[in-house]
Amino acid sequence: MTKPTRLYTGRIITLDVEQVTLPNGANARFEIVGHPGGAAVVPVDDRGRVCMVRQYRHVTGGWLWEVPAGKLDGREPIDTAINELAEEAGLVAGHLEPLGPMWASPGIFTEIVHLFLATDLHAVTARPEYDEVIEVHWMPMQTAIAAALDGSFCDAKTVIAILRAAHHLGFSR
Repeated sequence: MTKPTRLYTGRIITLDVEQVTLPNGANARFEIVGHPGGAAVVPVDDRGRVCMVRQYRHVTGGWLWEVPAGKLDGREPIDTAINELAEEAGLVAGHLEPLGPMWASPGIFTEIVHLFLATDLHAVTARPEYDEVIEVHWMPMQTAIAAALDGSFCDAKTVIAILRAAHHLGFSR
């Protein structure tokens, strides 16, 4: 294994090239996009509704349904989840439950997203960042589950987070 060669350092990501010997003995060259990781949170109120954000994403050329989420930026995952929930959805949770991590795209990215379930919700003033265009929507958990399963939600962290939260809470399809 050779030391990675840094090709690019940006505001959020890095790009390295690394020559490695795989467990089967083959030599391979990998391009690795470094990312600080993130946290995402599924806010569920006492009526069984999920707070979703519909966010404009330039890369996709349009709007995506997502759960509130953001980069770790050196913070602990739970602190990021708390901050993003307030910032994007205007909510504070009385209880946060870890739902486990997920690899965003393990073939190329180092990004791990830590998932949480938020309950006992209280409203605060939302304060999205300057480059975030967000609409906040509430929907029944059953609607969110159906959208995760039928492809209406196509953001990976959101699909996984919704399904894990639903399972944790005992919702079925």
